[in-house]
Amino acid sequence: MKEPYVPPPRARSASQISDADFRLMVDGVTEYAIYLLDPNGFVQTWNEGGRLLQGYEREEVLGRHFSIFYPPELLDQHWPEHELSQALAEGRFEDEGWRMRKDGTRFWASIVITRVLDEQGGLRGFSKITRDLSDRRRQDELLRTSEERFRLLVEGVKDYAIFMLDPSGHIVSWNLGAQKNKGYEASEIIGKHFSVFYPPEVAARGWPEQELKLALRDGRMEDEGWRVRKDGSRFWASVVITALYDASGRHRGFAKVTRDLTERRRVASLEDEGRRVATFLAMLGHELRNPLAPISNAMALLSRGTAEPRVIDKVRDTVVRQLRQLTRLVDDLLDVSRITSGKIHLEAKPVRLVDAANQAVESVQPMCSAKSQFLRVKAEADPWVTGDHARIVQVISNLLNNASKFTPAGGHIDLRLGINGPQAEISVRDDGPGIASRDLQRVFDLFAQGEQDVARTQGGLGLGLSLVHQLVTLHGGAVSAFSSGKAGDGAEFLVQLPAAAPPHGGDEARASDSAGRRILVVDDNRDSAETMQLLLEALGYEASVAYDGLAGLEAIKERMPDVVLLDIGLPGLSGIEVARRVRSEVLQQPTLIAITGYGQESDRETSYDAGFFAHLTKPVALEQLQALLERVLPLKAW
Repeated sequence: MKEPYVPPPRARSASQISDADFRLMVDGVTEYAIYLLDPNGFVQTWNEGGRLLQGYEREEVLGRHFSIFYPPELLDQHWPEHELSQALAEGRFEDEGWRMRKDGTRFWASIVITRVLDEQGGLRGFSKITRDLSDRRRQDELLRTSEERFRLLVEGVKDYAIFMLDPSGHIVSWNLGAQKNKGYEASEIIGKHFSVFYPPEVAARGWPEQELKLALRDGRMEDEGWRVRKDGSRFWASVVITALYDASGRHRGFAKVTRDLTERRRVASLEDEGRRVATFLAMLGHELRNPLAPISNAMALLSRGTAEPRVIDKVRDTVVRQLRQLTRLVDDLLDVSRITSGKIHLEAKPVRLVDAANQAVESVQPMCSAKSQFLRVKAEADPWVTGDHARIVQVISNLLNNASKFTPAGGHIDLRLGINGPQAEISVRDDGPGIASRDLQRVFDLFAQGEQDVARTQGGLGLGLSLVHQLVTLHGGAVSAFSSGKAGDGAEFLVQLPAAAPPHGGDEARASDSAGRRILVVDDNRDSAETMQLLLEALGYEASVAYDGLAGLEAIKERMPDVVLLDIGLPGLSGIEVARRVRSEVLQQPTLIAITGYGQESDRETSYDAGFFAHLTKPVALEQLQALLERVLPLKAW
C-alpha cells in the first residue's frame, strides 16, 4: 500500500517568525556570549554561550550591571560607561581587552556593543556580543615575543652587519653590527640602495645587482671582496645574501650578512708571504748552488796545472755557461726589484714582433735542442707594437723557457704571432703536463711555482711568469694562461698588446732594426773609452766614442746608436744630465747603460730614475757586459 503524500513544510515569512524563534537561535549559540542590556547597562537576557564563557547562570546575572565582567583597572577608568556612550553616539562600539569570569579568572575578549532602537527611534538598550580570543592572543604574544627576541638578537650582534633589503635592493633594516662595520646610523642608510657599500669600479660593472640575481636564482649567494665604509675606507668582507619569501611564496626581499675579514686576510697574507719568502730562499739557495758546483769543479781542475787542450776547453765552456746562468738569475731578481719599486724604464719605439720572436727563439733553442724538443714558429701576420724591444724579447724568451722547462723530451712547443682586431697576439703552447686548476689562478704571482719533485728537476725561482705579467702590463697589454690540467694537453700562454702601424720606410726600417748593432761609448778617460771600443768591435759590434757629456749628446743625435755605454762622471754634462736630455730631446731613444765607479744603491736609483736601462760598476766583467748586450741587441737578421 502506498504511503500517503505529505507536502513539504512551506517556509515561513519574516512576519511569521516569533520572538521565541529568535530566542531559540540566540540561546543555541555556545561560542559567543550574546545578551541584551537595558539603556543603563543592566543585563536583560543571557544565552548558553554567556554561561559557558563567563561562568554565570541566568538567574545569577539577570538584572546586574554588565560592569561585573570588567577588571578593576577598567572600572577605575569608567570603561563600561565609556563603551555605552560610544555605542549610543556611533551606533556600535568594538573593543578588545581583558574581561572577568565569575571565578575571577581573566580572558582576552573581543566585544561588539550595538545600539538597539524601537520603532519610534527611542533607545531600547544595547546588544552585546563577547568572544574569547585568549588562545589567539596567546599565539600572537608568543609570536611577538619570538620576534622581539630575534630582533634583540640581531640588533645586539656587533661582529656582523645583519640587515634586510627590499626586492629592489634598498635597505629596510639595520643592526648595531652594521653600524659598527660600515659607519652609518640607521637614519642615514635606511632607504638607500645597498650598492653604496661597493667600490666605484665594482658598482660600475653591475656586481651588486648581479649578486641579487644570483641569490634569487639559487636561494643564496656568497662572496668575498672589497667593500666601502661611510668614511671611504675599504675593508675585506665576507658576504652572504639570502632570498626571503613569505608563507604564500611571495618574494619579500633579501637578508644580507656581512663580516669584516680585513684583519684575518692581513694575517693570512702575512703568513702566506712568509711561506713564499721561505720557499723562495730555499729555491734561491738551490739555484745558486747548482752553477757554483761546476764552477768549483772547473777551478779545481785548473788548480792541478793541467794544460791539456780538451780539459781547458771544457773548463772554459763550463764556466761561461754557468756564469750566464748566474747572470740570468741575478738579472731576473734585479728586474723584479726594479718593477716592484717603479724604477724600470721602458722605451717606446716601434717593435716588429717577428724580430723579437727571432731573438727569443735563438736564445732558447739550445735548451730545446738539449731535450730534443720541437720548437715551431708560425707568423699568421706581421704585427708591430710600440714598446721596448729588449723587454718584449724578454717576455717571449721567458714564455719559451717556461714551456721548454716543463715539456718532456721530444715534446712540442708552438710559438704563434698574429693580429686579433686591435690586439697583436703572441701565443706559446706546449704539450707538457699542463697546469693544475688550483695553480692556474696564481701562476703569475711572484715566486709562485707548480708542484715539483724533491730534486726540483725543472728548477727556477718562480720569477719568469711574474716578470712576463708585469712587463706586459707596463706595455698596456694583458697575458692569460689556459690549461685543462691534464697531462699531455699542456698549457697555453696568450699575450695581447695594442697593435701599432709599421713605421714609415717599411722594409728599410725592418732591416735597420734587425741589423742594428751600433754602440756609442762616452767616457772622459780616453784609454778606457778606446779599449772598450776595440773590445766591442772584436765582439762584432759597430762602436764609436765621445769624451765628454756635450759631445756624447751630439753623437747620440747624429749617429743614432742602438746602445750607449755612458759614464756618469763626465765633464760638461754629467751622464745623468745627458740621460735626462736624451729622454726629452731625442725621438729614437737608444738603450742607455751606465758604466761608472759609483756603485752604491742610491747611485743605482739615481741612474734608473734618469732613464738608464742598467747600471754597471767599473771595472765591468766582459761576460757581464756581453750577456747584457745580447739581451738588448739582436744577434742577427731575421
